[in-house]
Amino acid sequence: MTDGVHTTPNERLDTLAGELTNRFAGFGCELERGLGELTLVLPVGRLLEVARTLRDQSEFHFEQLIDLCGVDYGTYGQGEWETEDASVTGFGRGVDRADVRIQESDRRYAVVYHLLSLRHNMRLRLRVYAAGDMPMVDSVIPIWASANWFEREAFDLYGILFRGHPDLRRILTDYGFVGHPFRKDFPLIGQVEMRYDPEKRRVVYEPVSIEPRTLVPKVIREDNRFLRATAAPQVTLPNA
Repeated sequence: MTDGVHTTPNERLDTLAGELTNRFAGFGCELERGLGELTLVLPVGRLLEVARTLRDQSEFHFEQLIDLCGVDYGTYGQGEWETEDASVTGFGRGVDRADVRIQESDRRYAVVYHLLSLRHNMRLRLRVYAAGDMPMVDSVIPIWASANWFEREAFDLYGILFRGHPDLRRILTDYGFVGHPFRKDFPLIGQVEMRYDPEKRRVVYEPVSIEPRTLVPKVIREDNRFLRATAAPQVTLPNA
């Protein structure tokens, strides 16, 4: 890759795309380009090999991991807030799990990595998919130490396991929390609640007591019947 001093962003992106294609042609990767960004989709079994190459090879030199997050594509592309139906029947994903049409496939869960090359002034996004109700990918902590807390967050919120992580514990939710709140089939009211019990002198966990309810979105439609009522009054000025 060039040093980026005398090239445009599009030219640098073209160069990076070509080098990624040449280097990982036989790895089963997919390269996506849009909005001035590149995303390399790679098989989960190739993650560590590809990540190490992107960090160490001089033409890439993505020495910094700036973010890592989980994604649940369970209801991707499905419009839960279709206003023509929701204004009548309501929106009950948090009430009845059966209402959620979860896409069960090998590509439901994904881990996304955002890389930065300070030397080349370039960014790259990696995406790997993990299958099953207990998705698992390799930890990239040996390659980028900054992944430690990011991987714990993805585990906590999505239930994604990271093989080889030295201390995979929850980091945002409470120790007694049940489930993973960013999964699409997690109920909006939760599953347990906690409170301080003055008799036991400790925090206790109990089944959630919030009343389930169906939500109805606010729908604004164009209606000519109200245009005249809301129009500004006409004022007639006297003749001079």
